[in-house]
Amino acid sequence: MTDMTTTPEGDQEPQVSTRRTTRRGGGDPAARGRTTIADGVVEKIAALAARDVVGVHALGSGLARTLGAVRDRVPGGSKSVTRGVKAEVGEVQTALDLEIVVDYGVSIGDVARVVRENVIAAVERMTGLEVVEVNIAVSDVKLPEEEEEEPEPRIQ
Repeated sequence: MTDMTTTPEGDQEPQVSTRRTTRRGGGDPAARGRTTIADGVVEKIAALAARDVVGVHALGSGLARTLGAVRDRVPGGSKSVTRGVKAEVGEVQTALDLEIVVDYGVSIGDVARVVRENVIAAVERMTGLEVVEVNIAVSDVKLPEEEEEEPEPRIQ
């Protein structure tokens, strides 16, 4: 704020009054702390992104799916969304390993490419981490006549 005052000689002298603003903490608020992302968070994002791809029947090997189905039936247990996904998360980068089962008749190379693209896009968008690699292992092909590998319940 500038005020003009007149001196006895008729000259005008600017008088400047300033207001001091106090900034606490200094710097950008977004830079005041650290955010860590658990491996399980990245695994869950990747699993959901992979399941969205047409041609992916399931995640995980046959044994892992069978054991998971048994675990899902245990009272108090929860479904394992991350079955078939393993993530290694650093401060700014992550790497993922996925094990998938594809539907019979689809191009495995095309499905793997789309899974990789979907997973990278979802993880980078949601976490801000750079995805350095997505390794995909195709462990099985789901044939149209195959039934789901659900174990029979012990109690009827």
